[in-house]
Amino acid sequence: MIKQLGKFKTELDKYGFDIHVPEFTAVMTEDKLCEIIGNYDGWIIGDDPCTEKVIVAGKKGNLKVLVKWGVGVDNVDFDACKKYNIPVTNTPAMFGEEVSDIAINYLLTLTRETHIINKKVREGNWYKPAGRTLTGLKVALVGFGDIGRCVARKCLAFNLKVNVSDPGFYRDNKIKCKYNEELIIPDNIQEVNICDNLQEAVSNSDYIIVTCSLNKNTKSMINKKVIKLANNGVIIINVARGPIVVEEDVVELLDEGFIKSVGFDVFEEEPLSNTNRLLNYEQNIYGSHNGSNTIDAVLKTSKIAIYKMFKLL
Repeated sequence: MIKQLGKFKTELDKYGFDIHVPEFTAVMTEDKLCEIIGNYDGWIIGDDPCTEKVIVAGKKGNLKVLVKWGVGVDNVDFDACKKYNIPVTNTPAMFGEEVSDIAINYLLTLTRETHIINKKVREGNWYKPAGRTLTGLKVALVGFGDIGRCVARKCLAFNLKVNVSDPGFYRDNKIKCKYNEELIIPDNIQEVNICDNLQEAVSNSDYIIVTCSLNKNTKSMINKKVIKLANNGVIIINVARGPIVVEEDVVELLDEGFIKSVGFDVFEEEPLSNTNRLLNYEQNIYGSHNGSNTIDAVLKTSKIAIYKMFKLL
């Protein structure tokens, strides 16, 4: 974002605001945020803890508005924002294509084991594992927001059967959204099956792909009991939030062989500890919570976040 700001700074000068990027780490601590947050009128929040403690510190200073960079808001205390009268918004529908690309990358790689083949060939081993043909295999897609719908479109292009679990959607001739009746679901993803519940979606599935938001209802939702409804050898992909999937249960089912492999871009605790038992399985793929990170998407989202902040100010 910092390198890209110069490309449109002249557009922002007319607002008369001073843009400042303090020294930072990937995720700042509450204490460090409390030290600096009062110096600013607006805060573009990344993955940092936007807690009541930080909001109080900001309120004592100049803090007036908050904008969450991206769509995920599980690190923002909305009750505290309301309590202290701090307006807050986010930038939804920014990363559907980018994050779904990563999900499909994991699906293809894990199905054909190309990551293992690459490793073995580099070691001098002409390794030839038997993969599976995608056509006709079943995907349990957990979450049908912007990212989920992009994943669905790409899965359907590979002739996969897609079962969707999302209480916000239903089918009335065509798929409709309960909380936004104006949302139009494109014809090219109308072939998905909208299930009544998570259990129905996961039953007899070959893949579980998690794209839903993290909240009190989805935390630990993908657990041993749910996973065991899928087919033996299921592949699990999580490009949403780590705590939605119970890692301890995943490890147990990997040991049993019930889960063939997983592709996780996110984890219960981040960064991933080098003592995490998930690292014991070479068949898995892991990311660094980096699914949205493309030059194009970052610039677009940064611009929108800044403009939204100026509008609130």
